[in-house]
Amino acid sequence: MAKSILFLGSQMAVGGAQRVLLTQATWFHAQGYQVTVAFFYDKEALYGRLQAEYLFPVIDLCARKVAGSGFGNSLRFLKGMMRLWKLLRRGRFDIIETFTPHSNLVGLPLARLAGAPARIASHHGVIENISPWMERLHGKLVNSGIVSSLVAVSSRVYNYAVEQEGARTEKVKLIPNGVSIPPERAFTKDDWLEVRQGIGVECDGALVIAVGRLTEQKGHKYLLGAAAKIIRRFPKTTFAVVGDGPQMPALEEQVRRLGIKDNLRLLGTRADVYRLLYVADIFVLPSLSEGMPMALLEAMGMGLPVVATNLAGIADVVEDGRHGLLVPPGEVESLELAIARLLSDAQLSKQLAQAGRKLVFEQYTVERMCRTYEELFLAVLSQENIE
Repeated sequence: MAKSILFLGSQMAVGGAQRVLLTQATWFHAQGYQVTVAFFYDKEALYGRLQAEYLFPVIDLCARKVAGSGFGNSLRFLKGMMRLWKLLRRGRFDIIETFTPHSNLVGLPLARLAGAPARIASHHGVIENISPWMERLHGKLVNSGIVSSLVAVSSRVYNYAVEQEGARTEKVKLIPNGVSIPPERAFTKDDWLEVRQGIGVECDGALVIAVGRLTEQKGHKYLLGAAAKIIRRFPKTTFAVVGDGPQMPALEEQVRRLGIKDNLRLLGTRADVYRLLYVADIFVLPSLSEGMPMALLEAMGMGLPVVATNLAGIADVVEDGRHGLLVPPGEVESLELAIARLLSDAQLSKQLAQAGRKLVFEQYTVERMCRTYEELFLAVLSQENIE
């Protein structure tokens, strides 16, 4: 009989951890596993779309309302936990994998009580403004018998779990994220023209793109500062920022203040990210903190030269000068110089793009990622059966 898996995420949103969750669910479903996906709440009104798009059940536990009051959300949380408990009892899952510390802390104790034999926590990056007590509590959870194993997606996340949260090394396994890149034939010259015209980019101008949620830790304000300097040197260059989040008003004001509205596109959340990457010339990731950024892997897989900040989660992937250019985080001038270097040196851009694409197809594929998760799942189940 096929093994059953519950993938449990905190919120339905367009983000890296959510994409990893849905990518894994899709792969395991295709391998014949009985897959169910659940989220605590629908943050970005994606429930209907996800239900229509995927062949396995997608469940909203309704444990929170985005605009709800504190008291109302407390009641919703309790009701959501009851729904999760019923799902766990009814589903009798062999494996549950939770995503983010919050879903780890809430989901895995209930999974233990419900008798799920393999309980896998995953850690995709440091959460902004997380409290020290939450870090310690997460480490204690990982070290307990409640958690079978914790997956860290990069060396930075691994070290954070061990050094900051106190997780024991034998409980933590490093499994890098993987991406599924569309085949080259998926896009045409007509797509190129249509997308560029749709966002108002000249055919003979360069397009520099960034993809990520608009939060302080993603460092977009430094990119806009660099963009203002680049545009003065390369007037036909357009910058596009894909994503939404709490920093949108501040970034809109910065664009106005810098006077770069004609060359800067704040595109919000888009469903056609791969098409946008296809028409771009350079990808920039100006983050101040990262785990294993999916957007970076996707851009490299699409054959874009990349400029990114020199953080552990990024440096795990990008060797400076070989797969892309790395710059110190939070430095506008360094970011500007690296982007200008790629705009000025077509040969370097081509070399970095080719090396980056080759690396992704060799080491960061969905198949490789999911096979490693499958090995972990089956090893845990085997150990549980022995005990």
